[in-house]
Formats: sequence, C-alpha cells, structure tokens
Amino acid sequence: MANRSKHLPADERRALTVETVLALAGSQIPSNITTAAIAKRMRVTEGALFRHFASKDAIWQAVMEWVADRLLARLDRAVEGIESPLTALEAIFMTHVEFVAEHPGVPRMMFGELQQPKSTLAKRVVRSLLEQYGQRLHRLIEKGKSGGELPAALDTEAAAMLFIGTIQGLVMQALLADDMQRMPGYAPRVFAVYRRGIVSKP
Repeated sequence: MANRSKHLPADERRALTVETVLALAGSQIPSNITTAAIAKRMRVTEGALFRHFASKDAIWQAVMEWVADRLLARLDRAVEGIESPLTALEAIFMTHVEFVAEHPGVPRMMFGELQQPKSTLAKRVVRSLLEQYGQRLHRLIEKGKSGGELPAALDTEAAAMLFIGTIQGLVMQALLADDMQRMPGYAPRVFAVYRRGIVSKP
C-alpha cells in the first residue's frame, strides 16, 4: 500500500483512507481503530492524514458516506428493469447481502455508530441511509399491494422493518460465526421465508 499512498491526489488519498478504515473494521472493533493505526496501514504520517480530514469524526463520516452512496446505487441498479415488486425486493435483499459479504467492515461500522450515545456526523449519515433505504422498500411494497402481488391489508411499515431486520439477523449470525462469506448461501432460503410471510393474507 506504500506505493499507492505516497503522492496521491487528494480525492484518491481520501478514497484510500476509506478503504483502509473498512479493511481494519473487518477484523477489529471500529471504536478501537485509531488514526495512528490508519496512518500506519497506509504508510503515511498522521499529519498527512489530517491534511485531508479535519478530525477522526470526519474520517468516519467519509466512510459512512461512501457506504451509503455505494450501497444505494448498487440497490438501484439491481432493480432496474424489474416490473415485479416481489422480484425487486428479492434483488435488493440478495444485493445487500452480497455487498456486506464483500465489505465485512461495513456492518461493524454501522452497528458501532448506531450505538453511539451522542449524535455524531457518521451516525447522522447512517440514519439518513436507513431512511432512504426504507423509502425504497415502502414504494415497492405499496406497488405490490396496489398491483395485487401483495395483500392489500399488509402492514407496509412492518414489512419494511422486517425486511431490514431479516438482513441484520443474517449479519449478526455471520458475525457470531466469524464467517461473513456464509451469508450469500443462506440468503435465498431466508428470503423465501420472508416472502411467504408477506404474501400470506392476514
């Protein structure tokens, strides 16, 4: 990483910092990651790091913004051209699981920020991400209800919450097993159970 880290343009240095933090978060508690550890991994000085970020909080904010931008864009691409809301929900589910399996540091960072007692910059980004994610789910579920693919009496808010909670459950199981790569294998079976639950009439 030394060759990549030295004499990089500002945007590339910032991107490399995000990449480094996520790599470190994949194997340790994010709150224990220091700017010294980030700089050491990048083979730069802390001073060089702070030329691009005003503080550690600013680094965490940049990481969460990267996650939000990449995840939402990937989900939007996954549903392009899909007319069936149920099929679109499945595409979102599988894509999200694949994203987490590829970036195991992401859920550790997100869970860590959401547990912060105070409102940090990064925590606000995570909340915004979850809100935008939820809005996408709400639109698909309502479309499914209006088109007859889902029961008209289905509780949209509860169905959206359960969708996100189901993915979080998969993530927690993978974290406990210390094997994030197991998630894609379980995802189709888990989504099948979720699907049966929301298509069943109350």
